[in-house]
Amino acid sequence: MNTFGTLFRITTFGESHGPGIGVVLDGCPAGIPVDIATIQAALDRRRPGQSELTTPRREADQVEIQSGIFEGQTTGTPIGLFIRNQDQASHDYSHIEHAYRPSHADYTYDAKYGRRDHRGGGRSSARETAARVAAGAVAAQLLAHYGIRAHSYVSQVGAVAVPVGYEALDLSLIDSNMVRCPHPETAGRMTELIRQTRDRHDTVGGIVTGVVLGVPAGLGEPVFDKLHAELGKAMLSINAVKGFEYGSGFAGTLLFGTEHNDAFYTDDQGAVRTRTNHSGGIQGGISNGQDIYFRVAFKPIATILQPQATINDQGEEITLAGKGRHDPCVLPRAVPIVDAMTNLVLADMLLRARASKV
Repeated sequence: MNTFGTLFRITTFGESHGPGIGVVLDGCPAGIPVDIATIQAALDRRRPGQSELTTPRREADQVEIQSGIFEGQTTGTPIGLFIRNQDQASHDYSHIEHAYRPSHADYTYDAKYGRRDHRGGGRSSARETAARVAAGAVAAQLLAHYGIRAHSYVSQVGAVAVPVGYEALDLSLIDSNMVRCPHPETAGRMTELIRQTRDRHDTVGGIVTGVVLGVPAGLGEPVFDKLHAELGKAMLSINAVKGFEYGSGFAGTLLFGTEHNDAFYTDDQGAVRTRTNHSGGIQGGISNGQDIYFRVAFKPIATILQPQATINDQGEEITLAGKGRHDPCVLPRAVPIVDAMTNLVLADMLLRARASKV
């Protein structure tokens, strides 16, 4: 339950209010140059307190290399990465020691384990995703050797949506604003909606779009470990994610087969291409060399700073209001998490594809 991947594997550990969060990454080939600053830059995109739109919790999220990297290159042994917690405010959660917060994991953790760490949700906290982002930044540097690059951006907040597809966007603008939307006009409207939501002590959800460029044909496994199935599992493991679709997704159900099929042709360089990409770069669970694109739906964060009806662990009805420091919208900080999980899936599939050929 704490390990993800087959050949390129990660195991994360730690809790929101413990000493820190960490990850052990096993299976990374030796000799891969790893830039520590690149890992830190990914963590900086996810860390709390980075803008007025995020939780004011202050964490430097400074990565510590414990093992597996020597003189700037991977050694082939397990890579240990650790991020210390520095700004816990455990007292903010004393009021929920015996209470079940609506739409949180409090009750389900009690039901499964018979006990739980109520401080910030413990292991169920999105703080755990810092470890994934650190490991994903290593995976991204492996993929860069093969010309593979993953991008994610906020494409919708509430009802405010980017009016065009990723092909019409300049993806270099993703980090040009607080909300991480590469469509400036829409980004402004998203920002204002998040501010209004925060000011009335509410939360709002939305959609992150993922795009992967430069993926060769042949990544993915038939039947159960299809590439899109692994991407779906990865995205649905992220806190607050409620849905995943790739390619034409649910909208594709409105088309006829004659409209939806992607016709093949050979380009001027002799490469096999498709004239459309309703398949989202994946056919039969295996990449076909076209861009991979998908959408990830995030719910409104469950912690609301307003009174809500619930029960405690004795079954008694109570009224509970959230306290502490929380994001009014998870989307801006979710972008590097989606990037990380995308990179981890593709790194694993890349190694599996190499292992399947003589």
